[in-house]
Amino acid sequence: MANYVLVPGFWLGAWAWDQVVERLRAAGHQVRAVTLTGLAERAGELSPEVGVETHVADILAAMDGWEEVVLVGHSGANVPVTAVADRHPERLSRVVYVDTAPLPSGVAVIDFNDEDTQKAWRAQVGDGHALDVPAFEPGEGQFAGLTEEHCAQIRAKTTPHPWGAVTQSVQRPQQIPATPKTMVASTMPVALIRELIASGNPAFAALGTPEWTFVELPTGHWPMFSRPADLAALL
Repeated sequence: MANYVLVPGFWLGAWAWDQVVERLRAAGHQVRAVTLTGLAERAGELSPEVGVETHVADILAAMDGWEEVVLVGHSGANVPVTAVADRHPERLSRVVYVDTAPLPSGVAVIDFNDEDTQKAWRAQVGDGHALDVPAFEPGEGQFAGLTEEHCAQIRAKTTPHPWGAVTQSVQRPQQIPATPKTMVASTMPVALIRELIASGNPAFAALGTPEWTFVELPTGHWPMFSRPADLAALL
């Protein structure tokens, strides 16, 4: 059986994985879901100093005591998850990216968004040090599969995200470790991902190496809420 460390994306805490954790444990696995510094029950630890390296340390602490881990990261967690994967490949049997992928070296999450979104985020943060939670409403696209009940729970439990984790990047090594990696694609078909890899798109080109596999789980951007049983089965 495997040891899983589950890292939530922006605005979420370990609670976001509850339904997935329940199913993985029922199947006999050991599972630790992480609440990153400054979020959820750790919101009181938010400060201007909290950033990507803080969250890297959080993930490593969650891995403590396990020799081999399946590391799972959702959405904006891709940056600290990728840093851990690059620096400690001997600790990992697989890295799973849930509707996300490693960003290129030196690219922060904010950089991956369009110019209008970047301006809106910077204006919203102002002189603060956390990015407010967006409006979660049932709908299409990234919100597909979310019911009003899901959204009510999310709105009640989400917390602003540390700004440093939004704006900071990591430098990746020239030789990326060949740890097995899987993308669970929810909002983009695998066929399109393969097209972007083949085209040399800089955000996708690095996913064309042999250690990568891709699986589809069609839904919105939060499959741990909209399709938790299916996500647990894929993991």
